[in-house]
Amino acid sequence: MRPLPIEWLMRLLLALCLVATAPAHALTSADALALVDGDTDTRIDTLNRLAAEPDDKAAALIKAMSDEAVRVQGERVLLVDGDGAIDAVTGEKLATLPDDASDVMINNRLRSAMETALAGMELVGAPPERQREAARTLQRTAFEEPDTSQLALIDKALAGELDARARQTLELARAAVLLASEDPAKRLSAAEKLGEAKQPIVRPLLLAQMEKEEDAKVKAALKASLSSLDTTLAIGSALAQAFTGISLGSILLLAALGLAITYGLMGVINMAHGELIMIGAYATWLVQSFFRQSLPEYFDWYLLVAMPVAFLASGLVGAAMERSVIRFLYGRPLETLLATWGISLVLMQAVRSLFGAQNVGVENPSWMSGGITLLGNLNLPWNRIIIIGFALAVLLGVALLIGKTRLGLFVRGVTQNRPIASCMGVNTARIDTYAFALGSGIAGLAGCALSQIGNVGPDLGQNYIVDSFMVVVLGGVGQLAGTVYAALGLGVLNKFIEGWAGAVLAKIAVLVFIIVFIQKRPQGIFAMKGREA
Repeated sequence: MRPLPIEWLMRLLLALCLVATAPAHALTSADALALVDGDTDTRIDTLNRLAAEPDDKAAALIKAMSDEAVRVQGERVLLVDGDGAIDAVTGEKLATLPDDASDVMINNRLRSAMETALAGMELVGAPPERQREAARTLQRTAFEEPDTSQLALIDKALAGELDARARQTLELARAAVLLASEDPAKRLSAAEKLGEAKQPIVRPLLLAQMEKEEDAKVKAALKASLSSLDTTLAIGSALAQAFTGISLGSILLLAALGLAITYGLMGVINMAHGELIMIGAYATWLVQSFFRQSLPEYFDWYLLVAMPVAFLASGLVGAAMERSVIRFLYGRPLETLLATWGISLVLMQAVRSLFGAQNVGVENPSWMSGGITLLGNLNLPWNRIIIIGFALAVLLGVALLIGKTRLGLFVRGVTQNRPIASCMGVNTARIDTYAFALGSGIAGLAGCALSQIGNVGPDLGQNYIVDSFMVVVLGGVGQLAGTVYAALGLGVLNKFIEGWAGAVLAKIAVLVFIIVFIQKRPQGIFAMKGREA
């Protein structure tokens, strides 16, 4: 036998390499026809199988189907390519689309399955955010219509490089699919896995399986998972209500801090306090608009500029109110109430004339967007967390200013004994202006914070003026510590009652509580002592 030439040996080795590296699963004509025609169950099974295989032609066919760009001509499946077409199996290009090529019918169930298949195909190599979105799509389908044919697609995605959150989501989707398996061992493992998730979306799935489960061990595992999940969700719900109450309390604290100075220390019933909050919110909106138009690259930092601007805007308006009207009304609380109420109407109408009666939108910076999810159902938004921290920072600043600075000493001296302070050389008129401007500026900071969690409009302040007075009176007139306790206490109490009885009854219950408390303790939580009283 003659030995083969070296050239033939090289060709043989090359052919073997090409065979070895060829796709293990190539799209066949039977698979293509099964995907585009037949009963829905068969088409979905074929779809899930093809999506899990590393074949470019199958992927192109699935994407074309999702775009409704597939036609059928006899035994051929064609992909629409402009005016022409491409054979989905052979790749042959046709100059024109045949006239006798018919459309492919796609119902809602198949369309949902295609969306899931495309999400699974896009998982590998995609950016983390896209991976999470695609994983959520797979999970939603697995929870709504669990089908064991989805396992191959999910396993393929789990075998690749995935973002940690996307992987966690896919593992839950896999457990949901296995819960529909005929193998009791797989259902048992899936029940335990779903119970460990501690997420609310798992509960309906576990309950549905509990009703139809016949295996005793699996049923016991489902029951244990449900019990553990319910305990975790109850704890998460209680913590969520507490956090929401603290968040509301911090907002009330911001709104009432300025009033604690103008009313608590100076004795001025300032009914325009809510409008000073509104001015701070509109100042924030103006700064945002300036950054969006002139400094878009620095938009995320507009809030750092808006805070001092809101403080100065409200502080200057407050100083103008004090110098023009309120300075003549000290010691006459009823007249200050009527005068400041008139000023509030003027300020609201001025804002309507300048900016319109419609609400304006203030956008959160990117670093205040999103949140933290704990225990499955406990979501802590970043904007609320930052506002709580901001309220504490403002409180600390006010306490240091009043208790540790020369201005704070003069304010306390004038409010305690104006004649003696004047005899000591204190310019009481100037101190009154400074103190009122300080309280007004703090109201502006409250408006800046409120703009991050709600709409900004001419009536913004009216929603907080009554609550602010309730906080100051309940805490004790002139007592910053009492203001803090009253604001946080009312916020938490209101949210817990609201979760039990609704928003309207919660407001009524809180108001009744304050009335009864003031009847029993007129001086509030903290009473003035010594000469201050």
